[in-house]
Amino acid sequence: MQEQAAGAGNSSSPRQEERESSGGCCLVRGPIIVGAGPSGLAVAATLSRHAVPFTVLERSDGIADLWTNRTYDRLRLHLPKVFCELPHVGFPADCPTYPTKHDFLRYLRSYAARFAVSPLFGRTVTRARFDATASLWRVTAVSAADGGRATEYASPWLVVASGENAEVVEPKVKGRERFAGEVLHSSAYRSGERFKGMRVLVVGCGNSGMEMCLDLCEHGAMPFMSVRSGVHVLPREMFGTSTFGIAMKLLKWLPIKLVDRFLLLVAKMVLGDTERHGLRRPKLGPLEIKNVTGKSPVLDVGAWSLIKSGNIRIVPEVESFTGGSGVRFVDGSEMSFDAVIFATGYRSNVPSWLKDGDLFTEDGKPRAAQEPSSSSWRGPNGLYCVGFSGRGLLGAGADALRAAADIAGRWQAMAAAAAGGASKISSSSV
Repeated sequence: MQEQAAGAGNSSSPRQEERESSGGCCLVRGPIIVGAGPSGLAVAATLSRHAVPFTVLERSDGIADLWTNRTYDRLRLHLPKVFCELPHVGFPADCPTYPTKHDFLRYLRSYAARFAVSPLFGRTVTRARFDATASLWRVTAVSAADGGRATEYASPWLVVASGENAEVVEPKVKGRERFAGEVLHSSAYRSGERFKGMRVLVVGCGNSGMEMCLDLCEHGAMPFMSVRSGVHVLPREMFGTSTFGIAMKLLKWLPIKLVDRFLLLVAKMVLGDTERHGLRRPKLGPLEIKNVTGKSPVLDVGAWSLIKSGNIRIVPEVESFTGGSGVRFVDGSEMSFDAVIFATGYRSNVPSWLKDGDLFTEDGKPRAAQEPSSSSWRGPNGLYCVGFSGRGLLGAGADALRAAADIAGRWQAMAAAAAGGASKISSSSV
């Protein structure tokens, strides 16, 4: 349980307290935050600066589970560190422009320590519902350490910060049970070292799929990348600076379609025609398609040159496994592989446990994100979400600041009302 200085009319103790209500639930002071990844940490840190207590529930045994346990060894942030900082604290000056996975984890751990964020680990949230009678969110979490014992936490505010990448997405492919080789999701991939000399099919052509193919190639494997739909490949840098940074500056002055045209023109000058090598570009531009679908363009870190040289081969969408080591593609061709890696991403798991609020769609995305006039970070009855904007760490930080400020205002109003009520009772008793 987070121990933070608290207002709300309790000056005798700075510790956050749990109180057992008559219904047997754990009534906590301040909001309940679900998730101890970057989004949850950003909300907690900002609440700490507002002197608002909070409780963070995290299903894993440490912060940033995705980064700690489900990412490959060579991973670096694809954007410069200035675009990946959480509120209030930047990266150390000696950190590289594109931090490694380990640099980022050190930053997050230091960030949590700086703001004394101490989540309750091993708590898997299974249900959250709004109790209109009590005006409280009731959140049920199962504790792994206590043999699956369920505890109900209650608070006027609930912050959903479990992220867009909570559960793996792995397509069901016909005949998989007959495939003799290894099949794994990218979340289980660490290095290409153990695949040396093997023919490996990577299903998916996003940033992860591209970088895994690069890693496999550098470790002596023979990677093939299965591409289902169009993809935008951009150089990570243009004119000696970050492509993302250039895009952000241009968007301040130019419409998104014009910025997309500029990016694609420069990309063609730097990379050449990607379609000649099997990577068809979508009709929408890279920034526009990101806004519409949430799909990010690939920022090339070296895979493109290996695709052009034929060291990484592009193959069609997978239709089925044919038995043994065979894979059939949608064009009818077949090839054999020693291993298949599904670099098919992740999804939100919010719809499986959030039962009220009408803030999320059935696929786990904020409903208001589809309505530009609405606030995608705030729902009814003290419900908030952070880290679902589709704008990465930069968007999560912005939403964390908004949500924490809104909660702090309501917390202070409750404290003032409680203090006023106490004053009236004191006066009437004189």
